[in-house]
Amino acid sequence: MVRINTYTPESSPHPGEILAEKLEETGMGMKEFALRTGKPEQTINKILKGRSSITPDMAVQFESVTGIPAHFWMNSQKAYDEYLAREKYQAVLDEAADWARHFPTSAMAKMGWIEPAGNIREKAAKLFRFFAISDHHAWRNYFINGELKVAFRISLAGTRDPYAISAWLRKGELLAAATEANPYSETKFRQALPVLKNLMAEQPEDFFPRLQAVCRDAGVKVIFTPCLPKAPVNGATRWIGDHPVIQLSGRYKRSDIFWFTFFHEAGHILLHGKKDIFLEDVEYDEKDSKKESEADAFAVEWTLSKAQEAEVIASGDFRSQRFRE
Repeated sequence: MVRINTYTPESSPHPGEILAEKLEETGMGMKEFALRTGKPEQTINKILKGRSSITPDMAVQFESVTGIPAHFWMNSQKAYDEYLAREKYQAVLDEAADWARHFPTSAMAKMGWIEPAGNIREKAAKLFRFFAISDHHAWRNYFINGELKVAFRISLAGTRDPYAISAWLRKGELLAAATEANPYSETKFRQALPVLKNLMAEQPEDFFPRLQAVCRDAGVKVIFTPCLPKAPVNGATRWIGDHPVIQLSGRYKRSDIFWFTFFHEAGHILLHGKKDIFLEDVEYDEKDSKKESEADAFAVEWTLSKAQEAEVIASGDFRSQRFRE
């Protein structure tokens, strides 16, 4: 996590206050100062009362009259403008308080996803930075209203806890962005499946980094993201940029379910479109049962023996729960 140390003063005076002190010090009246700078008295009056800003042109003119460098006036104006903006931002944080309370921020901080927060304002601010948004309305437009359809086809509005699920998805997005991979090749990924099935059978201690390496070579990013409270997601598949991403949680802590989920997600990549996102074990309004069944069948092909496969085919039950009993 990148930490940028910045100094943010609690308050910053309007440069008009500094100008008023300078004029008093030199015994120069407002009318005389206006005459010397070539500015209307009304303009100088507004600056002295903090109702107007000092422009770059004014700063250069003020430098000639006061002897105070133009960059000082500009920096003072910039500091004051930032102070006002941050004051408005506090109101945005207050408005987001109820929204921030829905997130499992303690668990997120414990896992290092965000820094610990002392109060609700801090929680809201850290969530804004985590999601890379300026206010909670942007989160709602992205995850609930689904306004950015090109990148996120489903809406989490119909899920039990869209807040925790969105945080889990966002962490996967951040991990994927930090992961290098070759350009995606469907051919290479299909050729990798027998290798991955052998890896499943052998189950060495370092199976996961080896799984990731084989997939990265084919241009597929495989990400592990621990579960969050109220986010019962076993796995997810989506395209981020030019790469398909498989995000796994290891929720059940069982190798059979882990591998079934992996091959299920691989099926989504190879069988379905780039604009869809698939969340396993999560019900949502736009869930495509046909595509889920196809991904289940794909996973059966790569995880079961021929005898087990024949048994499943005979039963006609292709639900993922069938293989978790």
